[in-house]
Formats: sequence, structure tokens, C-alpha cells
Amino acid sequence: MRRLVFLVLLCFCPLVAVAQLPFDTVFKGRAVFDRLVAQAEAGQWKMLPIGERTAAVGRALVGTPYKGYTLEIDDHIEAPSVNLTGLDCWTFFEVSLGFARMLYCPREDWTPQMLLRYIQLDRYRNGQCDGTYLSRLHYLEEWVDDNERRRLVRDLTRDLGGVRGPHSSGEMTRGWKNYRYMVHNPDLREAIARMEERIARQPFYYIPNSRVAGIESRLQSGDIISICSKDGAGIATSHVGIALRDENGMLRFMHASAPRNFGKVVIDDQLSKYLVRYSTHVGIMVARPIR
Repeated sequence: MRRLVFLVLLCFCPLVAVAQLPFDTVFKGRAVFDRLVAQAEAGQWKMLPIGERTAAVGRALVGTPYKGYTLEIDDHIEAPSVNLTGLDCWTFFEVSLGFARMLYCPREDWTPQMLLRYIQLDRYRNGQCDGTYLSRLHYLEEWVDDNERRRLVRDLTRDLGGVRGPHSSGEMTRGWKNYRYMVHNPDLREAIARMEERIARQPFYYIPNSRVAGIESRLQSGDIISICSKDGAGIATSHVGIALRDENGMLRFMHASAPRNFGKVVIDDQLSKYLVRYSTHVGIMVARPIR
């Protein structure tokens, strides 16, 4: 009950940000948003449990083109943002989850501004964007830790047979030229490297590929599935999507697939079969949204 009260109270709280960017910079895709609202009303998604509600939003986004780096929206100012015209793996799951949570609010508050509040709650350390790049949760394992501490999700990885593995975290430092904020703010590169070192020191648990088929029956639609991959001598999170139990009872992987594959949001293969399709995959982490 306290969890539900907290989310409802958020409906009446202002969006927190130190600096403001133009609305057409932080929100794109009003036509898609309006379509989702209409589908939510027609399907009475508000009445579904949070996991099924998240999966319903995800299914409605199937076919959305893949677009990377949509969070790099300014040279200096960090702000909560949504781009429904193109999604990458992270923005797909967080938009699905944020929209599902927004449905807790009264119908008149189903607005782009409210969705941005729920994105801020999810995307930023302690749920607060302070206008800086470092307030964003950049790595999935840190996202799970932070959101679990705030009782937004439950990390099921160890309960489902997860094992401890060697942790690696360095993708942003290696690929800093792909990140607009890091290109225009050289001091960020050192700060991000320190953040990665801190994350890599944290204990890391994952469910190996060989165990996933055996635990699929315990997964639910709406579970957030982080894919873990080989990264040098360690293991790192490399991709993310949403669990979806289909009409035949199969647990499938729904995700924004990169251009070298499908290039759009898809309902992919059975999760355990998807994992072994790629030689770099070693397992998964599982986070379950909770009320």
C-alpha cells in the first residue's frame, strides 16, 4: 500500500531539474503518446498488475524504429527526456515502465509531463536529476541497485540461482566519442572513468545461460531482463529488454533490437534460445517492478 501511495503522490509533485531545456527537446513523439493513451483506455491497462501493464505498453511499441543515443540531447544540460519516435534497448524498457506507472495517476494526468516525472524517478540516482550528466544511472547493474534500494524493483537474480562473476565496466570510457556530453565536457571523461571503477568493484551476480531455461517458469511478463556478456576478462551488462509470456505460455524476450539485427522493437525468441544465439552472451540479471 505504501508503494502505491508513493507513486500516486508523485502525480502531484513537480518535475525536478536544475535547468530547463525546451519541451520539444525533451519530448518527442506526441502522436505515439496519444495512441498509447487511447490503447490504455480501451484495454483498461490501469487495472493490470504493474508487470503485465509494463508488458502491454511494450507490446504497443513493437515496430518502433531503433535509434541510439537519444538521451544525448544537449551539450551541457542533463534533463529527463522521452523520444517515442525511436528507442534503444534502455529507453524502450524505461518508457514502457514509466508509462505503466503513470497510469496510477488520475486520467487527466496522463500527460507527457507526467511521463517525464516517472522517467526521472527511474533514470536518475535517488530519483533526482540535478542537471548534470553524472546524476544519470548509466549502467544497468547500478540502475538495479539504486531502484531496488528505493523499492521500485526487486532484484531476483540471486534468488533465481545467480552466481557471482568477475565484474567489468568500461564501455563509456572506451567509446566516449559516441557520447555528446563527454565530447563537449572533457572533464566528464575522468569522472565517468571513476564511476565505472566504482561500479566494477561492486559484487556482480548473474544467472548463467545454462540455468535460464530452468527458471523461465518463474519469470513474469514485465520483468526487466539485463543481458550479461563477456567483456575482456570480466562480465558486463550489454543489453536489456522485457520478459513477455505469450499466448502459448512461452517466455519471450521483447526488446529494441539494433540495426544490425531487426532494427526495431520486436518480440523475439524464447529467452533461453535468444541468449545462445550470440556467443558473447553469458547470462542475465532479472529485476521485477513492484508496487
